[in-house]
Amino acid sequence: MPRVKRGTIAHKKREKLLKHTKGFKWGRKTKERAAKEALLHAWTNKFRGRKEKKRTYRSLWQTKISAAVRAEGLSYSSFIGMLKKKNIALDRKVLSQLAEKNPETFKKVLEEVRK
Repeated sequence: MPRVKRGTIAHKKREKLLKHTKGFKWGRKTKERAAKEALLHAWTNKFRGRKEKKRTYRSLWQTKISAAVRAEGLSYSSFIGMLKKKNIALDRKVLSQLAEKNPETFKKVLEEVRK
C-alpha cells in the first residue's frame, strides 16, 4: 500500500478553521485548540443572536409607534386595536418608519383609523 502524507490536508483544515476566528481576542485567533472552542460557542450564539435581533427590532418599532401615537392623544394598544378593526394591514415596521420619516402620512393613517 502506498504511503499517504496528510500534511497538506491537515494544514488546509487548520487554516480554514483559523479563517473563521479572524478578529477574535487573544490566542483564540491563532491557536487551533482555543479557536475550535471559541467557534463552538460563537456559532451557537450567532444562531441565537439572529432570533434576538428580531425581538429587539419589534420592540423598537413598538416604542416609535407609541411615541408618535401618544403625541396625537392615543395609546399604542388602542391604536393597534383600531387598525385591526379597520382591516388596515400595515405592519409595525412600516408604521414606525412612517412615524419617524413621514409624520404627515402617519397622521393620515391616524385619521383613517379614527373615522
